[in-house]
Amino acid sequence: MLKRILLGAISAAALALPALAQDAYVVGLTGALTGPPSSTYAPAVDALRIYIDGVNARGGVNGKKITLLLEDDGAQPSKAAANAKKLITQDKAVLLLNASLSSTYAPVIAESKAAGVPLLFASSVCPQSVYPPADPLQFCTTGFAANYDSQATLDFVKASAKGPVKIGFSAMAIPLSRGEIDYAEELSKKMGMTPVDKEVIPPPTADYTPFATKLKDAGPTWVYSWAPWVTQVRTLEALRKLGWQDDYIAWGHLETESELVRLKDGKFYTVNSNSLFQEGLPIQKEIEDAAKKAGSKYPAATMAEGWIAGMVIEAALKGAGWPADAAKLRTAMENLKVDTKGLRGGPIEWTKNNHFRTKLYYRVYKWDGSKIARVQDWKSYDVK
Repeated sequence: MLKRILLGAISAAALALPALAQDAYVVGLTGALTGPPSSTYAPAVDALRIYIDGVNARGGVNGKKITLLLEDDGAQPSKAAANAKKLITQDKAVLLLNASLSSTYAPVIAESKAAGVPLLFASSVCPQSVYPPADPLQFCTTGFAANYDSQATLDFVKASAKGPVKIGFSAMAIPLSRGEIDYAEELSKKMGMTPVDKEVIPPPTADYTPFATKLKDAGPTWVYSWAPWVTQVRTLEALRKLGWQDDYIAWGHLETESELVRLKDGKFYTVNSNSLFQEGLPIQKEIEDAAKKAGSKYPAATMAEGWIAGMVIEAALKGAGWPADAAKLRTAMENLKVDTKGLRGGPIEWTKNNHFRTKLYYRVYKWDGSKIARVQDWKSYDVK
């Protein structure tokens, strides 16, 4: 149903006529628009759709409209592979987007490489292949990223802890989440912390109590989770039900703002590369107005990732000119800098060898009695 709603919201002319598609930039996306992880992806995809609709309403890019094609993979690798093949071979997309779990990456990357079409990870976690020296075809706008996130998180934990740190870890049983928590576990040792337990939890888990029990019994003073929101928050809630009342830190996904308010947990911290909408920035007001006008069912506070992806796609297509093919687009993407207008701590900047960004910025938020509070303002890390 969600897929049909999203597709229906795109202008009929942009989808229906092959002749029109030949006179437009075709961008294709496979994403987890339904299923348990969709809360982390579907709002960003809807934001992207709203942004592209806005670009088209203003006359498009280089005088040409953008045809945005959305395919639901339900976070299933086989569906993602079929979607990617269709978007590239049948729909002739010059740019392919992934907005799904990392378990879908391998088959989508394979289709991208076979066709020589650039692949943009947008709202799905940035893989290490976009870091220097980057894979020529892979790019990423998403705020959360392997290794750097754990460095920033553990730096905060070390600076905040009152005494020795015994740390537990929670991951989802998908490649990047599992790999990142493995990395964090080793990094914690180098930073003088003591890892006490690591739980890798299957995606369809109904009851988190057994995993939380193991964590609690190991006696951590902190728990760190880097996974889709469902795993992060349900691990926390299970720990609290068991009576564990120490500090918990997780990655700040799209759900962060509303969930911090819902949980009202003063010892729950989120590490974020996006500004929360409580900051009241002009660009956030623009997103709120656009979401309301479009009748989106998602809160504007969940839309920063999709909006940033839209800004980058617009800039890349403008740089590629018209007519554009995959090769021209890739060249444009290798020399791109986009002002995020405060949605991030700095710009999205890509070079030939760096398809991630040249500098990362992190904030930390938590619930502070009656409101969400910044615990740490932007802290930067150079990407090398």
